[in-house]
Amino acid sequence: MATLSSPTPISSENEKNPWLAAAARFDEAAKRLNLDDGMQKVLRSPNKEITVNIPVLLDDGRLEVFTGYRVQHSLARGPAKGGIRFAPDVTLDEVRALASWMTWKCAVVNIPFGGGKGGVVCDPNVLSDAELEKLTRRYTAEIIDFLGPERDVPAPDVNTNEKVMAWIMDTYSMHARHLVTAVVTGKPMPLGGSRGRPEATGRGCMMVTLKALERLGLKPRDARVVIQGFGNVGGMAAKLMSAAGFKIVSIVEYDGAVYNSGGIDIAALQQHRQETGSITGFAEAEDMDRQEAMFLPCEVLLPGATENVITSQNAARLRCKILCEGANGPTTPLADAILEEDGVFVIPDILANAGGVTVSYFEWVQDRQGFFWNEQLVNQRLEEIMVESFDAVLAYAEKHGVHNRTAAYMLALDRVALAIRLRGIYA
Repeated sequence: MATLSSPTPISSENEKNPWLAAAARFDEAAKRLNLDDGMQKVLRSPNKEITVNIPVLLDDGRLEVFTGYRVQHSLARGPAKGGIRFAPDVTLDEVRALASWMTWKCAVVNIPFGGGKGGVVCDPNVLSDAELEKLTRRYTAEIIDFLGPERDVPAPDVNTNEKVMAWIMDTYSMHARHLVTAVVTGKPMPLGGSRGRPEATGRGCMMVTLKALERLGLKPRDARVVIQGFGNVGGMAAKLMSAAGFKIVSIVEYDGAVYNSGGIDIAALQQHRQETGSITGFAEAEDMDRQEAMFLPCEVLLPGATENVITSQNAARLRCKILCEGANGPTTPLADAILEEDGVFVIPDILANAGGVTVSYFEWVQDRQGFFWNEQLVNQRLEEIMVESFDAVLAYAEKHGVHNRTAAYMLALDRVALAIRLRGIYA
């Protein structure tokens, strides 16, 4: 697999490779900023890459060894920040690329973190709770010298959750010999978690979509919305956007899609899925093909589940005015060119879904202060950052004559490069 340090031209054969996509977008932004070769090398290169082998005594008495990674991409603007995933297909290349994306995401919303990412090669579905706890604690112990509120602050990611974060925090605290809540975010509320965190990514998507509607002269009541994904991002965005007056006409999931031209009752659909295990068969909407639902006429399309759902093969069929990328990497670089030609207003992922890491930053701040905010204050400060970041990206787009994604990458690279120049190179 190619890495960010060895970019390959994007073609129809490799356009779904997200790491090549990240490299291509980096290259375009760096070129537009006229960054010299040396600065490009610094910005591409991870600060640290850690590989550990993790012995775990399984419940049946067998001893198994798992491989774990932690990559700190940049520490120029603050501690590394990024999730830890447990999955059988985790690779160092994947973790490396995701860490770089976190650097740019944190820089776009101007919070004082660099990018980090971690992963353990395992299938959590075949591990017991006790085995997962042993795995988590030993992985934490192996990388503990590189963690800390001022060094690297992990968070949940694929197949990890607040329980896993509690194990990490406890393991770190036992080694530190005192409670250190700020070493991770995404924790349970009684252990220093933040109010508003579960809703943060979906709420951030709604906030930037409202800004995009305003720019296009539209009101929420005039906006038909199609949302792909009904989990933490898509489901929460649907709930919040519906309450704000948007008309959610379709929800698309892995097993089907539902459609109602008059708008879907999101609370009723959530109740239906809880009872049946699926969104399909919902009495207040009609079932339809999940692929075709993506091409319904709408003002807003919000892919909030998986990557590479919009490609060169289907981008021309989209019938939305605004594309708000709730998921990471839902659009390929080849699709970007088509969307730009068709005049689709794209809110790129490193801006659109940055509400999650922003409220994670708030959690870190609250833990370090030992003073916790009410949800109203969390949401108020989230809106301030999302609105300011949206305006900054649009200003870059207009100033440099580029589309929004390139502008977001340019803004991010510019901020990180400035921090490096101001700090100088220690020798």
